[in-house]
Amino acid sequence: MSSAAPATGLFDCRDAFARTLEDLAANDPRIVAVCNDSVGSSKLGGFRSKFPERLINVGIAEQNMIGVGAGLANGGKIPFVSGASCFLTGRALEQIKADVAYSQTNVKLCGMAAGIAYGELGPTHHSIEDLAWLRPLTPLTIIVPSDPWEMEEAVKACVDHEGPVFLRVSRMPVPKLERTNPVFRIGKAERLREGSDVTLIANGTMVHRALDAASLLAASGISAAVVNMSTINPLDEDVILEAAAAGPIVTVEEHSVRGGLGSAVAEVVSTRRPTPMRILGFPGFLPTGSAEFLMEHFGLTATGIANAAHEVLIAKAA
Repeated sequence: MSSAAPATGLFDCRDAFARTLEDLAANDPRIVAVCNDSVGSSKLGGFRSKFPERLINVGIAEQNMIGVGAGLANGGKIPFVSGASCFLTGRALEQIKADVAYSQTNVKLCGMAAGIAYGELGPTHHSIEDLAWLRPLTPLTIIVPSDPWEMEEAVKACVDHEGPVFLRVSRMPVPKLERTNPVFRIGKAERLREGSDVTLIANGTMVHRALDAASLLAASGISAAVVNMSTINPLDEDVILEAAAAGPIVTVEEHSVRGGLGSAVAEVVSTRRPTPMRILGFPGFLPTGSAEFLMEHFGLTATGIANAAHEVLIAKAA
């Protein structure tokens, strides 16, 4: 258990992803990278310079890219297959389903710039459906890191984990979270703040915002716990049930409100420990605009999260 708050400074988690991958590859010749003409946006330039024979650029051919990754895995390699999440998951979903998840190949899918990081490019480049598409593929581990430290630990865990993984990599800058005795384990949620009135469950870019919301709530006399649910498949159901037993739950994600973290939590709560809930995310196709505009417009801010907590507490009391 740790007590966390956002530290100063903002960081691009892609840098932690690339740096860690390079460090691991220096000592493990099985690690290779496969990309879809996305060396720059995947931050794989350093990897290409250090290991030119271990980076395969298939061009803009995402379906082929998944097949190449599966073949490399079947040949004993550990392929990190990287591309913009909207294209990696949208264009190649059938190949992910058949060649990676169903076949349980040791492929590490890296969905870059997930969520609304490409805000101004509009709905074609928003990736707010990726988790909903992938969650039903039960052999596929899904990880949504919250900051550079967790991204680094997640990449290490991907190498050690035998089986397919989807790693959701944001390009939106986030602060490093202050942690006491941090430990990352696939399938285990992280309690970042204790609270007794309401629990805020978040992942990825929303975790530091949930922590800020908890501070706002504390100022108004509401004790809010914060849980970082970085793995949503497999899901830490025990932590969800503990939260439901304590009181209402608010989930927060940079994703559609349908099929992502909120839906996963609601599936557990509704069938095993009903409690009032609010699911914060995006309602559907979004307007074109900057990521910060979209976050503000749809209430994915500390104030918006705190307001949702107030609403769910009022609903409980009614």
